Amino acid sequence: MWFDAWIDIVRVLLVGSAAYVTLIAVLRISGKRTLAKLNAFDLVVTVAVGSTLATILLNTDVSFAEGATAFALLATLQFLAATVSSRLGAGRSVLTARPTLLVSQGRLLDDALRRQRVSADEIRQAIRSSGQGDVSQIAAVVLETDGTLSVIAGDKIGDWSALAGVPDIPARSR
Repeated sequence: MWFDAWIDIVRVLLVGSAAYVTLIAVLRISGKRTLAKLNAFDLVVTVAVGSTLATILLNTDVSFAEGATAFALLATLQFLAATVSSRLGAGRSVLTARPTLLVSQGRLLDDALRRQRVSADEIRQAIRSSGQGDVSQIAAVVLETDGTLSVIAGDKIGDWSALAGVPDIPARSR
């Protein structure tokens, strides 16, 4: 339908404005991590917040109070997940993926590429995007916990300390 009633439009304007203000307040209180792109749980919260806002705006069966409670619940659960993953090693391993070494000292690690479902073309694209042109001059490419590829050139690797916590780093490089 193109139009039902003015009261529906007024409801969207009023509830939408209140939901927006509430969302901003909840996000400011809960901190930057709530909408960060750090791991799968952060992505889930981001999508859920958007879905909740849309539901509050368009579904007359969901009251503003229920929507505000949902925002608070999502922020609280995200806070708890972030706290557990940042303070408990076991919690971190359950809630977040570990980074994976995909290129080491100029060599593509085929087994790691296969396990992580990353193609050699994607690796070369990441290397090009980092401004490098020679795979053999790359010290490491790491698939990070958020799905991004970090490229470290051979002349920038230093003591390899930035790769602490990444499994399968060559022993002579530590």
